[in-house]
Amino acid sequence: MNSSCPQEDSRLPGSRTSAAEVADGEWGQSLVPDAVAAEAARRPQAPAVCAGAETLTYADLEARSNQLGRYLASVGVGPDLLVGLSMERSPSMVVAALAILKAGGAYVPLDLTLPAERLSFILRDAEVGVLVTESVSALKLPAGDWRLVDVNGQAAEIATFSSDAFSVEVSEQNLAYVIYTSGSTGQPKGVEITHGGLANLVSWHCRAFQVTSQDRASHQAALGFDAAVWEIWPYLVAGACVYIPPESCRINPEAMRDWLVAQRISITFLATPLAERMLSLNWPAHTALRILLTGADTLHHYPSPELPFAVVNNYGPTEYTVVASSGTVMPRDSSKQLPSIGRPIDNTQIYIVDEEMREVPAGTPGELCIAGAGLARGYHNRADLTLQKFVPNPFSSRPGDRLYRTGDWARYLPSGEIEFLGRLDEQVKIRGFRVEPAEIVSALDGHPDVKCSAVVARHQGGETSLVAYVVAAEGAALTATVLRAHLAESLPDYMVPSVFVSVKALPVTANGKINRGALPAPSDANRLRDEVFVEPSGVVQLRLAGIVGSLLHIDRISANDNFFLLGGHSLLGTQLLARVNETFGVELPLLQLFDHPTLEEMSSEIETLILLKLEQARSGEGHVAHADKTPI
Repeated sequence: MNSSCPQEDSRLPGSRTSAAEVADGEWGQSLVPDAVAAEAARRPQAPAVCAGAETLTYADLEARSNQLGRYLASVGVGPDLLVGLSMERSPSMVVAALAILKAGGAYVPLDLTLPAERLSFILRDAEVGVLVTESVSALKLPAGDWRLVDVNGQAAEIATFSSDAFSVEVSEQNLAYVIYTSGSTGQPKGVEITHGGLANLVSWHCRAFQVTSQDRASHQAALGFDAAVWEIWPYLVAGACVYIPPESCRINPEAMRDWLVAQRISITFLATPLAERMLSLNWPAHTALRILLTGADTLHHYPSPELPFAVVNNYGPTEYTVVASSGTVMPRDSSKQLPSIGRPIDNTQIYIVDEEMREVPAGTPGELCIAGAGLARGYHNRADLTLQKFVPNPFSSRPGDRLYRTGDWARYLPSGEIEFLGRLDEQVKIRGFRVEPAEIVSALDGHPDVKCSAVVARHQGGETSLVAYVVAAEGAALTATVLRAHLAESLPDYMVPSVFVSVKALPVTANGKINRGALPAPSDANRLRDEVFVEPSGVVQLRLAGIVGSLLHIDRISANDNFFLLGGHSLLGTQLLARVNETFGVELPLLQLFDHPTLEEMSSEIETLILLKLEQARSGEGHVAHADKTPI
């Protein structure tokens, strides 16, 4: 389905005047450096960036970025040259980013929390000739051949350059920034975003959310996360003020809420895991916050109708200038369907296709592909990967048009909105069936006692099994039995996880996405049980516990544990029966296993068969007796 319709459903109630109507010129057609300069000329004394007691006016921002921009141009920065940017979130960082754009360069944000080896790789791969930093950050950077520009240590030299209007001419096709994202090869890859893509994002954002100079926005995201782009430039183009919260607030939901309220922030972006935690908090009835934007991971819950602001869910890979689709999430009491990712933003087309790159009907899952104004130029120094992922657009008649194959699994809903279903590369095979973990997560999160969840495949002993990680809702007491029964209502048995692990919170990456690699391995301490643990007793129970534990990769088995509720199934059941025969010399029928699945019950059946076998041996009958005459 091809859609490039405006995001009218994202506009919020009210009679606010849009930034486009406030601006004297059609800034939506201008590139970001020029648009910010025009706003500074109109409102020089208005606040542009605030962090604690420090405030930069638009005049300050313009003057300082002009000086630094001229200095960067003097040391060789120009169109399409990549400039490293390694600074803490601060007004000075915003000045530096704008200065790089003014000099015609493209900034490469460097997160100092990354390992030194990864930082070195990014700097080498980007072929950075100039690295803009500050004194405190310079000490943490790896050594290299690049020219280091310390905005603190070289402040006096930079101040000798003119603060008058300055901007190197660039086109929409020139690069604005390059962000490095995880690569399937284990090495990060740089995504090249153009000025045209950035201008389209800014123009759509200010129209869709009716941004004016009266707005106060937050800049909370890490610099290496492309959401930071979204938190800064639309507001500076519209004459609004960007507020930077203290570091102590960034991952503390209560502190972040209090800061947003106290600073009278009207629009904020929060990565999905943090946003979901904040949506469950109590908020004052009267707050300046009117829009909470979220994205970066799957949104699991609908907002409460009691919240005094709108919640907008957004989707977009780094390869498509931050946002490709967006939609307001309306309150809903309950739903088995997760909130949608909305509709394509302005000048954007989203296609859901099959393996042959043919569009599939609405309601049918397929790969999500994106085309339009926000499409990245490609991957830096990776022509092979660029050709693989940015392919000719078969739905366009214009020569050279491309689309990006996201590798995401999605479908169009009858409403025209899009439902995100997970990653194609997260699909796993369970007992020969293809399983999409996101579908299980959707079903799990539909249970009222589950706050959020994640499902991963774990491979042990040649077996692949599903493990569900669940965060309980406040005051809820989850059991594996209840969750299995809930999932069995909508999923086939092979999609019901073998193990349920209780966690207090899902671990997240620096960019706010769920860090599946940091999920703990199932253990006796964290695994959800159905009953109170009963220590196995007697020779048969102890030996059987060892057999079951080795098959299911569980260290401790309770006497009342159910083989099937621990993750066993008929295929593993046949292996269990073979091991029972080897160990005890009796044949336990498969139907008996289904009728007596607990360790205690199985042991009792085995003991009965052993006694029957002994009695038959004494009476001269050499065959093995069966407690049940039904053949295996």
